[in-house]
Amino acid sequence: MTQELHTATVIPTDLGERKTRKLNPRFIAGGLLLILFVGFLGFQMFQATTSTGAYYLTVNELHDQTPEIIGQRVRVNGQVVDGSEDWNAQEVTLKFTIADEEGGQLPIVFYGPRPDNFQRAASAIVEGKLLDNGTFQADSLLLKCPSRYEEEPEEIYAESTK
Repeated sequence: MTQELHTATVIPTDLGERKTRKLNPRFIAGGLLLILFVGFLGFQMFQATTSTGAYYLTVNELHDQTPEIIGQRVRVNGQVVDGSEDWNAQEVTLKFTIADEEGGQLPIVFYGPRPDNFQRAASAIVEGKLLDNGTFQADSLLLKCPSRYEEEPEEIYAESTK
């Protein structure tokens, strides 16, 4: 006869109780840093979208809003008027005029280096503010020039030094 040993299986009494783990400070700090980083990226994307949006006024739209728009930062688009360029190398000042399809004209003053192929510019998007005397002081200048080799116009960007 074989003798069988029976051992009683003892179940621990605290098995059904759930133990709470302490939160690791490293995980909390890492999670907060991740949330901050994602928030920062979202803010940067929002800023880039709003500041580089493609909306701009035409010259006539600017003239229609003239009294209330003086001194505010706006973008204006127009065709560069042939022969209106006045470049002063000593003062590093470029003056020219843009016009729209309806014939409205706007004198532009840009303090900064003259783009190399300004004479080929077909149209310009200027960003800045309208002064009391009716002149537009441009802080940035985006020129669209016809390219010799491509159907799409070449873009040239310049920023004001003042």
